[in-house]
Amino acid sequence: MENRIDFVNWLDPDMSIQILTCLDDLSDLLRVTCVSRCWRQYVIANGLCRQLCLRMFPQLSKVVHVVEQRYGTKEPAEVGSSNFMEWQNLEREHRAYAFLARGCTTFPIRDLISEPICASSTDNYPEESIDNTLEPRDVVAQRASYWSSKGNSNPAEPEMLLYKLMGDLCVITEVSIQPFEAYFQWGLPIYSAKAVRFRMGHPKSPVDVPLGESYKDYENKFIWTYTSQEFPMAQENRLQTFKLPEPVLCIGGFLLIELLGRVQRQDMDGLFYICVSHVQIMGRSLSPAFGIESPEPSGKFALKVLSYAQPTPDDPSSIQSAYLRRRVGQIINILRGNAVDVVEYEWGEEDDESDDEFVL
Repeated sequence: MENRIDFVNWLDPDMSIQILTCLDDLSDLLRVTCVSRCWRQYVIANGLCRQLCLRMFPQLSKVVHVVEQRYGTKEPAEVGSSNFMEWQNLEREHRAYAFLARGCTTFPIRDLISEPICASSTDNYPEESIDNTLEPRDVVAQRASYWSSKGNSNPAEPEMLLYKLMGDLCVITEVSIQPFEAYFQWGLPIYSAKAVRFRMGHPKSPVDVPLGESYKDYENKFIWTYTSQEFPMAQENRLQTFKLPEPVLCIGGFLLIELLGRVQRQDMDGLFYICVSHVQIMGRSLSPAFGIESPEPSGKFALKVLSYAQPTPDDPSSIQSAYLRRRVGQIINILRGNAVDVVEYEWGEEDDESDDEFVL
């Protein structure tokens, strides 16, 4: 026992850091801090929890500083205490990144869509709006539920769907999309895309898109911090899951779905359409524990720690509250005559047997 050696003190500092960075599990790194006061100070002073988070999510390299809500944006200044203040900053970063790493791996996995923002085009608004993509059923109250693009003679013309997520910081693992099968048209055509691609990021300024309007200028209004590979989409009426190669940290809370290429032409007008009945974005929301502050055009931002409490399970009745408010707003607009009237139609037995073809 008398020949024990503390390698942190005996080895070259670079070698000690190289050994400790081999720990890729937060639990192991936190156990290191419990060995002794010296080891804890070594982990904090070298920002090893931050380095672990950067290896997990390279997008965090854009963090310029950490803010804890309980302390405000700045620590109180003290004359002649620069070393003390520097150590306080290092401890704050250690706490923040340690909890961030835990949240990225232990917070509950769920559908992260807070509300649909807009689509690049909509054929018939509001009956075929992007809001319908939150509904897992393709028939609601005896009416088809789906989003439809406008028709286009060019099958290569893309379409885009923009969603707001449940928090400024979310870990995305997979996106699922179900193309719509037009059961009311002859031949049951499926209006899928050829491929899909995903972008994640934040707007340059607050997003305020009026209901029913398209949002064309994505590249100039958003800063995309991540762009996925292209995933081929099957022309099948099922929920198709596109799993990202690695979990991705979405900074800013917006996800754009790019639908690339059209495969189905509508017989009635000879135009190509893309239709989607349901979308899911699965992952872990880091809200309300974390947020971001002052994102810059360069992509840099401040990481805000709002709480160190483990999140509680969501109340199912409140998960889609923003979406429900949006739907209520649509109904009010319709009643006021500001949108296309939606006429409820009672289906009878003769309608079920009808062979009439509907147009998208």
